[in-house]
Amino acid sequence: MKVLITEEDFDSFLKDAGDALVVIDFYADWCGPCKMITPKLEAMEKEFGNVRFGKVNVDDNEEVATKQGINAMPTFYFFKNGEKVDSVTGANEGKIRETIQAHM
Repeated sequence: MKVLITEEDFDSFLKDAGDALVVIDFYADWCGPCKMITPKLEAMEKEFGNVRFGKVNVDDNEEVATKQGINAMPTFYFFKNGEKVDSVTGANEGKIRETIQAHM
């Protein structure tokens, strides 16, 4: 899972995905639920090979977190063709999986 350190990284990641579904995990190092969901996301990344997964540390990449309106961690945004199509707030593996399947 690629960690997107700058706003340019974030923009390029979305652009390079083309029409593939992109899942962005907005997280913080101090967030317990964020740490709990990470291995599950890594498993989903292997399972859904045609979906691109990225991570944004909200403390290290405040520009993107602010522009995207992130106010809770973890928050997951789902993008297609560079546009946000859905979101999930909280470490809810079932809801994340359901949202991926709905947009594939």
